Amino acid sequence: MNKIKIKWHATIKEIPKIIWNNFLKGNSNPFYKWDWLNALEKSKSVSTKYGWQPLFLSAWSENDLIACAPLYLKSHSYGEFIFDNAFVQLAQDMGLQYYPKLIGMSPLSPIEGYRFLFAEGVNDQNLTQILISEIDSFAKQNRILSCNFLYVDPEWMKVAESLNCAKWLNQQSLLKLNEEKSFSDFLQKFNSNQRRNIKRERESIKKCGVKVEPLSGSQINVMNLKKMHYFYQLHCSRWGVWGSKYLTESFFTELASTELKENIVLFEAKEEGIDKTIGMSLCVKNENMLWGRYWGTERNIDNLHFEACYYAPIEWAIANKIKYFDPGAGGSQKKRRGFIAKPNASLHRWYNLPMNSLIREWLPKANKLMLDQINATNNEVPFKFEEPKLSNT
Repeated sequence: MNKIKIKWHATIKEIPKIIWNNFLKGNSNPFYKWDWLNALEKSKSVSTKYGWQPLFLSAWSENDLIACAPLYLKSHSYGEFIFDNAFVQLAQDMGLQYYPKLIGMSPLSPIEGYRFLFAEGVNDQNLTQILISEIDSFAKQNRILSCNFLYVDPEWMKVAESLNCAKWLNQQSLLKLNEEKSFSDFLQKFNSNQRRNIKRERESIKKCGVKVEPLSGSQINVMNLKKMHYFYQLHCSRWGVWGSKYLTESFFTELASTELKENIVLFEAKEEGIDKTIGMSLCVKNENMLWGRYWGTERNIDNLHFEACYYAPIEWAIANKIKYFDPGAGGSQKKRRGFIAKPNASLHRWYNLPMNSLIREWLPKANKLMLDQINATNNEVPFKFEEPKLSNT
């Protein structure tokens, strides 16, 4: 291979869209498509002003782009949904400046799949090592304390771990669908008490005169995505400073004007009779997976959240032969609706040796505790059969 040249980019626009998407190598995760990351920048949802400075890294062989790494320089930890408060406190106790930090993820989305992107036929291991070496040099030169790859792709994780990245486990929820033909089939996995509870929750929505309908494909347009933003910001505002209101209206409308339109499913809650939209959720899909992302309502109706964010999407997923449903971060109520807790991994590099040693000593214990917690959570899932345990090794 020819000598590798490394470049840093302040925007994804400096990297050709067609090459970026070709590097995805059949990985149809919408959150890493060029259009998604560009929409975040274009809409100003992600910008230096809001503590996300795009810093894309690329590798070139002569004039050929052969690898990319989506990275951001951050001045806070919001919008990551992995909580590093303990690391922040440790840095303060040691007299270190924790921010800014380098982050590798799809911003504002706790979605598994982060990895470096490579051209076909190159040596992924070798290029990962070259890019990480450049990241290390950049961090040390600019007095950056850490680099953090969040929600990493399980296959790429093996490569990065072999290059001395430290693994930290956190928890996410996932529903696996097993050849169900209908929502009634889905209910059969629950014990009788929980089947009755779910039926009662769905029936209560009908009794309120509310119907939740899916919208996808050609039904997705600027108008209903503006509605989605209205409900999204309404929901976020109810949580005050903790509301995670990061996305602008133009981000939502941008989704309607790109190929991403085909990855969007809206679930619209309407009052029957007067045809008024009172709430909405937004999910993202590919051929095998559905991700729950945003929701909101202007009416406080019991169980509407469960219907718009869980039950109607599950029903849609079954009808469209989707295999997995990731409902999003947080929410202890998910286990009651059939979502299994599972670990997700982030990988970290700390550039202060004492801090690095302390955290690496702590991580094995923390990871074991997380696996124990996941097993305990899954013991409470109201299935008819006993859920298998995760290994603590």
